[in-house]
Amino acid sequence: QVQLMESGGGSVQAGGSLRLSCQVSGYTYGYYCMAWFRQAPGKEREGVAAMNSDGSTTYGDSVKGRVVISKDNAENILYLQMNSLKPDDTAVYYCAAVEVAGRRPPPQNPLTYHYNYWGQGTQVTVSS
Repeated sequence: QVQLMESGGGSVQAGGSLRLSCQVSGYTYGYYCMAWFRQAPGKEREGVAAMNSDGSTTYGDSVKGRVVISKDNAENILYLQMNSLKPDDTAVYYCAAVEVAGRRPPPQNPLTYHYNYWGQGTQVTVSS
């Protein structure tokens, strides 16, 4: 059973930066796609960034150029570095994972995969 635990959220002023972390445990043998999603009050969940089993990365349009997803394979930690934060980035950020068939991932946008492992979320608040 894969378990995900986010940390690193907080309050920051517009233009500031935050780095979110997701500690991953309980991996079984296989290949996984890892991702960050967010959900603001009254809004639908939105895909922020994904790192697939082949190391490729995908970013949501609203954050492209301002965030970087990375992974420390030795420590099993997924990161989301967020820069130039805006008030619209205020949301609960979730780490997610899904097992994929192999090192060559499916062709669909990984932010549209059906993720079945989720963390509890970490709050990010950006003030103007």
